[in-house]
Amino acid sequence: MERWTPSGPLDDAELARLYEHGTGCVRANFVSTIDGGATGDDGRSGSINNDADLRVFEILRAVADVVLIGAGTTRTEGYGPVDVADRLRPLRAELGLSPVLEMAVVTRSGILSERLLGAQRPPLVITHAACLHLDSLRERLGPERVLVHGEHEVDLGAAIVDLGNRELKRVLAEGGPHLFGSLLAAKLVDELCLTTSPMLVGGHPPRIVASHAWLDPAQEAHLEHVLVEGSTMFTRWSLSC
Repeated sequence: MERWTPSGPLDDAELARLYEHGTGCVRANFVSTIDGGATGDDGRSGSINNDADLRVFEILRAVADVVLIGAGTTRTEGYGPVDVADRLRPLRAELGLSPVLEMAVVTRSGILSERLLGAQRPPLVITHAACLHLDSLRERLGPERVLVHGEHEVDLGAAIVDLGNRELKRVLAEGGPHLFGSLLAAKLVDELCLTTSPMLVGGHPPRIVASHAWLDPAQEAHLEHVLVEGSTMFTRWSLSC
């Protein structure tokens, strides 16, 4: 078991080694309370994480090519353009990765916040051919940044292939639970990095997976490592696809 403790924390290079992101790998990252809540009572994951989780979160971004996110989560969590922490830029360069971390937003409706649409570098948008706002997205962002896959629903498998063809092969899926459920159902997820926050929230929060149907068969997972900072636990799981 790998262990990260307050008396001997791992440095950024050691954490990056532990979270090395394989080429052509789709990795999901989530935080959950010990009673299974993916959010606090405000509906946001930010209310259940902490500084240690933020550090791992920044490492995961630093070793990825693209952050994949559902449009609903960008609105709920208040996403703006994604970036790499300044202190991790040299490490990213040593890994031979582009200095630019791309963002790809999955949307059926085509509705994105002005914070994203008006950004200096707007996200890639993944949608389907029947999207009502398809033409306006192409006009606003440029056709090269709008990825159309599927007729009436987004074909996530084709979208992942398209990202790979754009040299965006290290995919970090940051949620939300509906997108994660769809990726799991399509057997597209290779790894799950899960932070277990030492909190109990009660109520009726979402879990990290939102799905109307059971996964059939259930996906098995293999534990790659466990890190501990105080009472917060970080696990990395490889999934059988």
